[in-house]
Amino acid sequence: MTVSPLPLPAVDGPRREGLTVFVRGLRVEAGIGVHDHEQGRLQTLVIDVTLELAPAPVERLADTINYETVAAAARAITAEGHVGLVETFAERLATACLDDGRVRRCTVRIEKPGALDAAAAAGCEVVLAR
Repeated sequence: MTVSPLPLPAVDGPRREGLTVFVRGLRVEAGIGVHDHEQGRLQTLVIDVTLELAPAPVERLADTINYETVAAAARAITAEGHVGLVETFAERLATACLDDGRVRRCTVRIEKPGALDAAAAAGCEVVLAR
């Protein structure tokens, strides 16, 4: 009895390895900061979000993450009220993005312009994964 080998996968076509969806430079006005002079006023945050999804065909908006969903999540955090730390804001936003089961990994980078004199940027980057 001769056993034929299993067929090898085709090597001539592309293979989906993942999908990255991102929002860059989203500006929101937020009550943020731990210092007395930061209480009761809004400050600009510049937000970058990168979402890594599992590989899957994308033919419709429902097959991917809508950019507006990311922006709405950031605006919802600002609407909840004052947040002490940029790191806390970033973690809340990353957690909200992971609420979508298609997201495998989320990176949120937040810059707080003007937070540090003579610096091009100051802020943080948070990475959460399932």
